[in-house]
Amino acid sequence: MKKRYLTILFSMTVIIILIVSLSVLLNNGSDILTPFHYTFTIVNVYPHDEDAFTQGLVFENGTFYESTGIYDYSTLRHVELETGKVLRLYSLPSQFFGEGLTIFDNRIIQLTWKSNQGFIYDKETFNLLQEFDYPTEGWGITHNGSQLIMSDGTASLFFLDPETFTITGQIEVYDNGPVTQLNELEYIQGKVYANIWKEDKIAIINPQTGQVTGWIDLTGLLDLEDYDPDNVLNGIAYDKDEDRLFVTGKRWPYLFEIDLILKE
Repeated sequence: MKKRYLTILFSMTVIIILIVSLSVLLNNGSDILTPFHYTFTIVNVYPHDEDAFTQGLVFENGTFYESTGIYDYSTLRHVELETGKVLRLYSLPSQFFGEGLTIFDNRIIQLTWKSNQGFIYDKETFNLLQEFDYPTEGWGITHNGSQLIMSDGTASLFFLDPETFTITGQIEVYDNGPVTQLNELEYIQGKVYANIWKEDKIAIINPQTGQVTGWIDLTGLLDLEDYDPDNVLNGIAYDKDEDRLFVTGKRWPYLFEIDLILKE
């Protein structure tokens, strides 16, 4: 009887182990699901300054805040949506190449490219409040309400404390391999939207795992045949109150409001 009991106990243990192993495999498999693919339709077209080498874009209270690049010409701007009129402008010192931009707790946070230095401004006056350092290049920046999220042109996304600017975490973005050249960022409904440098597409990223859960194909949004090859798609902004998505590019004449269409 005891031998039979041990045999039954051993069999049950094996079954439990198999069930747990299968569950782990299924959960791991869920992390490599095929991303959704989207195209777009244009809802509205707004004017955009063709001299603005867009590196960062944020929508707040009906207007845009924009960071532009190029040495000697980098700026921070407050821009009217309907007209593209620059309401306020701050020019960076000539040694800095402006990059990503976000607004956190009523402060504007702006990155620079290779200087390992960022700037914090008063949102209303553009007065410089603080400077901070980071160890990587600066490309894009956004936030999830509690942490800053930053890209450096690789496949990495870095999480930063918004008060000390120390790196508190890091994920690698992937979809059948690393997704590199992550550029301008926007946090939208729990996901990170990222421009891919020199590509007409946006990655939708799970910020917990790094997995790309969707791709937005923006091919044909603007005919770039007669444009400088550096004037690429770059700039994502989201109006959370009206659920509106905006995109533009470096030195583009237009800013587009778009709706996403799921590809069949």
